[in-house]
Amino acid sequence: MLGLRGKLHLHTERLVLRLPQHSDYRAWSELRRQSQGFLTPWEPTWSDDHLTRRAFTNRVSWAARCQRQDMALPLFIIRREDDALVGAITLDNIRRGPAQAGTLGYWVGAPYIRQGYMRESIAALVHHAFTAMDLSRIEAACLPENAASRGVLERAGFKYEGVAQSYLQINGRWRNHVLYANLRHDRRGRTDAG
Repeated sequence: MLGLRGKLHLHTERLVLRLPQHSDYRAWSELRRQSQGFLTPWEPTWSDDHLTRRAFTNRVSWAARCQRQDMALPLFIIRREDDALVGAITLDNIRRGPAQAGTLGYWVGAPYIRQGYMRESIAALVHHAFTAMDLSRIEAACLPENAASRGVLERAGFKYEGVAQSYLQINGRWRNHVLYANLRHDRRGRTDAG
């Protein structure tokens, strides 16, 4: 649903998912800095300017442009009770035409792990993608040893589809990833990860 000034806001029981704003810089940079050790094994290597205001300003502009152009939907996850930034979730690489698909990516700050925030966020974004955006397929990938990420995807209805060799550079190394997908009209039974 649209919030203030026509900007997209997705609401869940405990969260609001919305585009990043310039006023989020301090909360974002502090949460990323505080969570760096937790996030480093799972993310691409941060650039030298990753936590700077300039890089964040570019991120905010990129997010707004991506939403306008229907290329991606990069959202911050905000806890409703206190407006705390919990993490971020992005529906990226949106492909229209015969594919009607997108790729899901996400991170949660170390203080907010294992509280169900990401599962709640994934459910809201997938519902929005299937209903409001008319997508048919949402894909996600994670490192095979990332049990928490695999678990949240599986609990959110994603099914294991295989392994992509050298899928992304994570922490400076090309790494294989396990692939998952959630289909709008999924008639597949349970699939077990290999």
